[in-house]
Amino acid sequence: MPKQKTHKGIKKRFRVTAKGKVKHRGAGTSHLAARMSHKRKRNLRGTRVLAEEEAVKIRKALGVN
Repeated sequence: MPKQKTHKGIKKRFRVTAKGKVKHRGAGTSHLAARMSHKRKRNLRGTRVLAEEEAVKIRKALGVN
């Protein structure tokens, strides 16, 4: 039986914590930020934890149980 391959696009965008939560960067942070308020840009910094329903799919694509 062949092994499950890691989805490389997902690997670049998500990280799984030690407890199995999935972290990701907020959308809309790459460019065109001049039109955003300072508060909006500030709140987009850092990482977020993905909802559990979506995290299940991400962990499966990464090959993490």
